[in-house]
Amino acid sequence: MKTLSQLTPQPLFDYFEAICQVPRPSKKEEKIRQFLLDFASQNGLESKTDAIGNVLILKPATPGRENSPTVILQTHMDMVCEKNSDKVFDFENDAIEPMVVDGWVKANGTTLGADCGIGIAAQLAVLTSTEIQHGPIECLITVDEETGLTGAFELQPGFLSGDILLNLDSEDEGELFIGCAGGVDTIAVFDYQAENVPANSVALKISVAGLLGGHSGDDIHKNRGNANKILNRFLWKFSRDFNARLADFNGGNLRNAIAREAFGLVTVPADKQKEVLAAFDTLSAAIKNEFEFAESKLQLNCEEVSLPETVIDAKTQSNLLNAVYACPHGVLEMSSRMEGMVETSSNLASVKFLDDNQILVTTSQRSEIESRKYYAAETIESVFKLAGAKVSHTDGYPGWAPNPTSDVLKITVDSYKKLFATEPIVRSIHAGLECGLFLEKYPHLDMVSFGPTIRGAHSPDERLDIETTGKFWKHLVDVLGNIK
Repeated sequence: MKTLSQLTPQPLFDYFEAICQVPRPSKKEEKIRQFLLDFASQNGLESKTDAIGNVLILKPATPGRENSPTVILQTHMDMVCEKNSDKVFDFENDAIEPMVVDGWVKANGTTLGADCGIGIAAQLAVLTSTEIQHGPIECLITVDEETGLTGAFELQPGFLSGDILLNLDSEDEGELFIGCAGGVDTIAVFDYQAENVPANSVALKISVAGLLGGHSGDDIHKNRGNANKILNRFLWKFSRDFNARLADFNGGNLRNAIAREAFGLVTVPADKQKEVLAAFDTLSAAIKNEFEFAESKLQLNCEEVSLPETVIDAKTQSNLLNAVYACPHGVLEMSSRMEGMVETSSNLASVKFLDDNQILVTTSQRSEIESRKYYAAETIESVFKLAGAKVSHTDGYPGWAPNPTSDVLKITVDSYKKLFATEPIVRSIHAGLECGLFLEKYPHLDMVSFGPTIRGAHSPDERLDIETTGKFWKHLVDVLGNIK
């Protein structure tokens, strides 16, 4: 039984629910790609793919609009795959379970994939509509936006023919985006020696859960807790005050998500266990007080568990815990060019013990200014190099410089004012969009990005506002009608 069939606008929500049934993890988009190609074939539309797997579906202009500019509607086909720790779910095979709650669409225990599934649904609704007036349409759906922008990086000149691009991957209805931050990842690897567990020890598992998490660009300024940072405070204190030995640190998952959960395993001298638990309670109370308003559902727990087989050597433990403590996380600079916008930030995304006696720390830096982006990355590099880690950087991706005199921006602003009798906000976004990469291959493109309101993106709290989805759709239809 369909869950979203009673929502309006239709068929937008029906297409979104159909997309929810198709697994689409980043780098494993085969099923959603075939779904899109089958859709094009079933509806008599021309389609093609490129070498990396991007999909382009074409629709001719409505009669009388053949001489209008070709408009590219652009989204990405992959989704962030995050779930609550108690949710049994296989993102490669299971369907997302959408549900309607108090005016929002959300998923049962997982990310919803409205980022960017609702944008894809809008493309499909435009492609099958017989009522919308528009010029020639090209619907571009790229691969692997969430974990590497691979589809945008590999997009080749000549694949597209349009001069105007509407990116449908924004998450704040009423706001039009004309620029975005660039980004780069900084990766640190520690090598460690496994050692025997000290005699007369007990093992304690420390858990941090219940955090909001969220998008490392859109939500980085909201003072949310980072599970890796919080867990490390306990590990650092227990190491310093009680000679705790570290056996595991497992926090966060995705480079572009703020860590929601983290788990640590330490051994402590058995005769110090009561003191350790008392210290845990004291620090827990202090941390919960710090996050009283920003993270009301924060859960902190410490329990005795079975002893691990080994612990890591003391030198690496000290280096790791000190580096994670010193590693910047959050807003580094606010913009001097656009009031209220984050200029530069860093996300301590994940800490993972690997099988080959290595510890992997993944961080991500963003900035609207290229030199600041690399300055932030080098700052993170210096912290981990001082701690003896091997450090590398990804190639990164460029930002999208705002063009406030854009023709399509004027059309989009005028449309919004006419439809809703209010002025939209025009700004840049601290999250990364693919638009900067498109400009490298197609420097003539005139672009704007807009979408419905999505909250909690990149976390199981992700939810799509139903009312603003209707406004987004109405706005999109009107903009297409006014590009002549």
